[in-house]
Amino acid sequence: MGKTNLDLIRECDNFPYHEDNRAAYTETLNNYHAFRVNGFDATLGYILNSVVEKFPWPKSYWVIDSGAKTVTLNTPADATPEYRSKLVAESISEAVKADVFEVLRGWRNENYPVWGPGGQLILDMERCASPLFGIVSYGAHMTCYVQDEAGFKFWIPRRAKNKQTYPSMLDNTVAGGMCTNEKPFECIVREAMEEASLPESSIRSAIRPVGCVTYSHIRDARAGGETGLSQPEVEYVYDLKLEPKVIPKPGDNEVEEFNLLTVQEVQDALARGEFKPNCSVVIIDFFVRHGLLTPENDPDYLDILSRLHRRLEYPLASHC
Repeated sequence: MGKTNLDLIRECDNFPYHEDNRAAYTETLNNYHAFRVNGFDATLGYILNSVVEKFPWPKSYWVIDSGAKTVTLNTPADATPEYRSKLVAESISEAVKADVFEVLRGWRNENYPVWGPGGQLILDMERCASPLFGIVSYGAHMTCYVQDEAGFKFWIPRRAKNKQTYPSMLDNTVAGGMCTNEKPFECIVREAMEEASLPESSIRSAIRPVGCVTYSHIRDARAGGETGLSQPEVEYVYDLKLEPKVIPKPGDNEVEEFNLLTVQEVQDALARGEFKPNCSVVIIDFFVRHGLLTPENDPDYLDILSRLHRRLEYPLASHC
């Protein structure tokens, strides 16, 4: 028997819920230290205990409290984001030199922001290091489709087999992470040009923002590098209806090919577990919004709706 829609959501949103199973939540949380920054009363992420033990923390500005299970960047409360970012970058650089983490071998030269209470930018860090600190990352995903009397068909890419993360798995038509100071809409436009060779002039006015999905993921081996890393995410979601003559084409080395699949073909691929976990969630969200997944055809409908939008326990950004 294949995976159900709820199975796929649980596979992505797999950090236990305190409300559902306090014992499982507590047991899982015991595997992590809370990442904090001096001057902010908030947990900004969860760092795996084994990462805490192996990371070469400079003692001049990091405080490790094994009893409280916290890792604190001990900068002045009035330090600037630039200063905090500089110290974090230096720390990550030392870890790269020591070559103690596989995820740091996939250097991206892109920075991800860390937001504090009230949407205040605290610092940013190299993208590939973000799972080590367990910070909330932000991205944008878009489903491109054609529609006629026969129904929906979806442009589905297959990830390159040499990608560090989720190689050869199926993906959303366009998807990418949001760097510091990048807005969701500009991110998806950029990714549409880079990944699918879709022309900016014809898609800007046609892309529809349709919400977001949120989840808290614990990485497995398919993500590449260390397993067990905490990765909470906010993914802004977009739809783009294409004319039949418009065909996405790989624009970089991240995608091998695009194929136009029917609803049934997508559902079958979902059931076989061929999609990257968070891409399954975005596809399911599309099915709900367009009436392809209903209370009448899925017994888990209410659970699915609630699990598409997890309330994350970290400060979040407003991209207004």
